[in-house]
Amino acid sequence: MSCQQPVGPRSHLVQSLPARSVAVVLGTRPELVKLTDLVRLLGPAAHLVHTGQHYDEELSGRFLTELGLPEPTFLTGVGGQPRALQISGALAQLDDLFTAEPPLAVVVQGDTNAALAGALAANARGIPLLHVEAGLRSHDRNMPEEHNRVLIDRIADVLCAATEDNRANLLAEGVDDARIAVTGNTVVEAVHGQLPSAAERAELLERHGLTADAYVLATVHRPENTDSPEALRAIFTELAALVTGGRPVVVPLHPRTRARIEAAGLEGLLAGLTVTRPLGYGEFLALARHAALLVSDSGGIQEECTVLGRPLVVVRRSTERPEAMAEFADLVEPGAEIGRVARGRLAEGPEGLSRLSALPSPFGDGLASERIVTLLTAIGAPQELAAAA
Repeated sequence: MSCQQPVGPRSHLVQSLPARSVAVVLGTRPELVKLTDLVRLLGPAAHLVHTGQHYDEELSGRFLTELGLPEPTFLTGVGGQPRALQISGALAQLDDLFTAEPPLAVVVQGDTNAALAGALAANARGIPLLHVEAGLRSHDRNMPEEHNRVLIDRIADVLCAATEDNRANLLAEGVDDARIAVTGNTVVEAVHGQLPSAAERAELLERHGLTADAYVLATVHRPENTDSPEALRAIFTELAALVTGGRPVVVPLHPRTRARIEAAGLEGLLAGLTVTRPLGYGEFLALARHAALLVSDSGGIQEECTVLGRPLVVVRRSTERPEAMAEFADLVEPGAEIGRVARGRLAEGPEGLSRLSALPSPFGDGLASERIVTLLTAIGAPQELAAAA
């Protein structure tokens, strides 16, 4: 299945989908971001279901409001539980929901516990399943996300691969090519849609006391880093060493990361850093757009940096997004290599930033959500789509 050409949804076809007929199951802030445009394009046909894997008013609640998403159906008792209980708890409630209100199709994105629960619930009820961002592979079995994404891809009916490399991964695993569509990654339109204007970005920089292209922006949240006092010490030691008189290191600190730092007695390492509260998505993009360097263990930032044209040091053992590593990012483990690679990128200066800004993102052209809606319309209203073809 090929969807690489600009193919957009036809509004009358989307309108042929009944209200709340496409269940969009998610549970984390990155999923909210990446599925926003898809939900908007689906309009009344979308039924947003939030498992509560990540839910608090300060983070997820603010994201829902900022992104302008409809009020979801919330599951209960899932957030804060171990992985197995998150999946099983969400699965049981989704099964009840899909029995009471059967959708024509279920959409899940990525590799979260919420996505796996949504996929299993759809499969159990024989409901067509569409997987957004299919085919990512780190080949690292220590990552729970790797197991989740492989399992989802095995049972999905339509696999929306972001890149040709993702498609190749699926074909190598024996997935039927007819089930695969190369759509691009929805992160591209998310960044374009949520990045504040130049004037708004200038105001945000002034509010934070920052100068464009003269600071480092860092985030740390993955368990492989936060659950290890040694990794935390190594990462924040290297971040502190990047601070100079004219180049602050800004760290929007996730509550979980702060708790782990305090539990490990490492609060002193924050002293030289510019620590802020967690940021809304638009505000984070604004700061990322003008950072001289990004340092993060986030999967999403590996994609966002290619749209923003900024260099990134990825602090992880492995990555499922090798496309970013070609030009925009470097993969390093916690330790002195963070500082060495970071200083090398910073030394490239304005010329390096200009070079990256001129490169196209390897994750697509910003039409992924439109292509996915067309695929969903083919599932939910096949006769109308065939007649319009």
